[in-house]
Amino acid sequence: MKRTFAPCLAVTALLCACGCAVGPDYKRPPVATPSAYREKAPRGDSFANLPWWDLFRDEQLRACIRIALADNQDLKTAVARIQQARASLGFTRADQWPSLGYAAQGVRAKTLSATPGVRGITFGEPIANDGVVAANVSFEVDLWGRLRRATESAREQLLATEEARRSVTLTLVSDVAATYLLLRDLDARLDISRQTLASYRENYRLIKLRYDAGWTQLLDVDQAQIQVSGAEAAVAQYERSVAQTETTLNFLLGLPPGPVPRGRALTDQGFPERIPAGLPSDLLERRPDILQAEHLLHAQTAQIGVAQALRLPTFSLTGLFGRESQELLGYSGSATIWSGGLSIFGPLLDFGKSKSRVQVQRALAEQALQAYEKTALAAFKEVEDGLVAVRTLNDQHASTVRQVEAARSAVQLSQARYNEGYTNYLEVLDSERSLFSAQQQASSILEQKLAAVVTLYKALGGGWQVEPDPQPARAMAGPEAAPAPRGATQTGGGP
Repeated sequence: MKRTFAPCLAVTALLCACGCAVGPDYKRPPVATPSAYREKAPRGDSFANLPWWDLFRDEQLRACIRIALADNQDLKTAVARIQQARASLGFTRADQWPSLGYAAQGVRAKTLSATPGVRGITFGEPIANDGVVAANVSFEVDLWGRLRRATESAREQLLATEEARRSVTLTLVSDVAATYLLLRDLDARLDISRQTLASYRENYRLIKLRYDAGWTQLLDVDQAQIQVSGAEAAVAQYERSVAQTETTLNFLLGLPPGPVPRGRALTDQGFPERIPAGLPSDLLERRPDILQAEHLLHAQTAQIGVAQALRLPTFSLTGLFGRESQELLGYSGSATIWSGGLSIFGPLLDFGKSKSRVQVQRALAEQALQAYEKTALAAFKEVEDGLVAVRTLNDQHASTVRQVEAARSAVQLSQARYNEGYTNYLEVLDSERSLFSAQQQASSILEQKLAAVVTLYKALGGGWQVEPDPQPARAMAGPEAAPAPRGATQTGGGP
């Protein structure tokens, strides 16, 4: 019987101690970072430090986000990629350690011989048995750090996939919030359209009565009918938009199409008034896409060392130790055998292939560097754009609110003037169209204002945190927050 053993551990330890990792050591590259944002913002810690469950006060919106974090397919895919990267790291790191193996073999044989002058074959030696059981060890001495650089690269790839999951989470939370806010805006505009349609139909009925009585002309009747038809078209348009937005939201939640429960009205979302943005340099440590790009740059930098090490000799140690039973040679018994060896191999003449491999990795590292710098600059741009959008949309919404108030007053005055015979119906039509348009615009601008806060929250790197005590999918906050069963009546047509 035979067993193996690693005979050169002392030599291995000495070579490892003397080894060094070739290739550049990673250092974070400098990025042109502004000292402050151009758009003025309140001072203080970035409001991205606020977890999403504190930013969003609508329980239905929170429930939707919880479902998305549990069931969204993109997020599940990102988690699976982390598992893949973790397994790849373990696969690569295992090359740094000795590889142990075993082998076993059993042979039973008898020698056959032919006697001259005698027809046929006769059996010669008796049956012989041979058995071998062995274990072997092999180890590549990482003298130039190729395996360590490969492990370093795999580790950074793993960290990059973890940041990618955070980026997917951040995008998912903001997309769910933005889609939900759009749905509540469409609910409000649908409700405005239905109320306006009811008002227009009542106006048409009254004008038709006046025309039948000979108190007005047919033109007024036709103009009133035009208003009714326009409002009917608006109702149909917003009904379609509401249904399609519900489908989009369910898709983000990982659910089949169906009705979506509603929470607070768009005017009652309760977003914070003060939105401090913090320092631009905070983005380099907070934004997952920037951190992902940096880890990918680090991983690619380590690949340069791997390519450089492939140009140098590779040292491998092998060992064998075991027992063998032999009977084929005419004697019985067992013997102990062992062996140990050191092998060296490397490129001698490859016509520049190894050099080109290094150049390829350096070019890829340069691409990763440019991607990192571009990602950082894009982050600064997104925050600046978000700050401007929040400020200007806030001012714009205040203006539209005043416009709605003035348009509502104009409708009342023009209707009174028409009833008293001081003006024609065209003035009433213009004022009513202005009110309808102003109400629709006010709701749209409010939705854009709230969505701009969500976009800024995302740009600052907020929203990826996981609740300390997350609820499972569909276990929403209270029974009133549970999703309506498929086929149930949904009354989400307005706030």
